Amino acid sequence: MKSVNAKQVKAFGTEAATAPLNQLNIQRRVPTPHDVEIEILYCGVCHSDLHTARNEWHGTIYPCVPGHEIVGRIVNVGDHVKNFKVGDLAGVGCMVDSCRDCDYCKEGLEQYCEVGNTGTYNSPDKYLGLQTYGGYSESIVVDESFVLRIPGNLDLAATAPLLCAGITTYSPLKHWNVGPGQRVGVVGIGGLGHMAVKLAKAMGAEVIVFTTSPSKVEDAKRLGADDVVLSKDNDQMQRYAGRLHFVLDAVSAQHDINAYLNL
Repeated sequence: MKSVNAKQVKAFGTEAATAPLNQLNIQRRVPTPHDVEIEILYCGVCHSDLHTARNEWHGTIYPCVPGHEIVGRIVNVGDHVKNFKVGDLAGVGCMVDSCRDCDYCKEGLEQYCEVGNTGTYNSPDKYLGLQTYGGYSESIVVDESFVLRIPGNLDLAATAPLLCAGITTYSPLKHWNVGPGQRVGVVGIGGLGHMAVKLAKAMGAEVIVFTTSPSKVEDAKRLGADDVVLSKDNDQMQRYAGRLHFVLDAVSAQHDINAYLNL
């Protein structure tokens, strides 16, 4: 454990799986040379926050302060920080550290860190010897390597979910080079699916949404879908048999994927 100074900040968290979120006092380290301190302006609520707070995935360390869709303003920087200054808008996602030395980290794949990446919350805190605390708090201190610059022309409240739901859908679209001339299917139009529609459309693809909910047809079109298919209707599904270049399944509930394999 590294020895650093700390200060107390206010947060919302829970002290047990069955306890509600309450105001807590937590410790944040004083910025070290490569750290930035961010005043948190907005933090999205991801369903994984609820799973962790309720210990539904087991292994939750209490007290637990969730939140990994963080947007705020930098209020302090360490002496060696190069890429940020006080007053900059910044974002923090689901990771705040890694070993930096293994082959994965050197390739920019810190999520696969051989030692283990440090989650924004509920991970061992090598500085203070406790656990990391997330974005349901006044401020957070993070090494600048794990901080993203946020453009000032964005709606900050709408930007926060991009740090989780956004990157979750952007990553596969980017990895498989989705773009103009391709027809992309998006299965589900919830928290992830609506992001996928907007991102795939922005990349220049034709976007077809598949949903079981007739009530979501107009919403999907409003978000940019070129067509919407009710997936329980076999005739509608057959219209796109063998016609899609890429399918992104954004449904979290258990469901049968066989119907989408011939698209």
